[in-house]
Amino acid sequence: MKAPRSDRVHRFRSARRVPAALTALVVLGVAGLFLYDLAAVRADRPAMGWRRDLTDALATHTPADLEVQLVAGAVALAGAVLLLLALAPGLRGILPMRPPDGTDAGARVRAGLGRKDAAQVLRDRAMEVSGVRSVRVKVGRSRVGVRATSHFRELDDVRADLDEVLAVGIEELGLAHPPQPRVRVVRR
Repeated sequence: MKAPRSDRVHRFRSARRVPAALTALVVLGVAGLFLYDLAAVRADRPAMGWRRDLTDALATHTPADLEVQLVAGAVALAGAVLLLLALAPGLRGILPMRPPDGTDAGARVRAGLGRKDAAQVLRDRAMEVSGVRSVRVKVGRSRVGVRATSHFRELDDVRADLDEVLAVGIEELGLAHPPQPRVRVVRR
């Protein structure tokens, strides 16, 4: 059996990165035009009427003015937030799955499984273990936290059965980066 090619499958990215990047580029372009126009007016070249009025207003306010510094800081902060949104992956609640056998990992077919859905599947699997009264499962990117309550079997036996069932369950989920289970069994 071949090992899964998990190193080629990447997380899902949010669709907001393209609009945020375009917005940042538009803001950068407008700021560049305003700066160019300010330099042209300072060099005694003609500017358009509305740009002349805006340039006159900008000429009366120096960069040392508090209002100019506050507006520049707000614009810079907005640009930084937009760039952060463009680069942030988003969609962290979806775990990428392995591509089907026989397809390249770079193919257009991609599948993902929600963390809550994976937790529900693993919880149902864990509840089938003899001696388990209740189970709480939390699925992260790299770990699966399982807290089980046992009521009539030895804790070590229940833990061993849970480890085995969860290992099979995690493998059957088909995740590209299978998380490691952390099992804790207690008795009330």
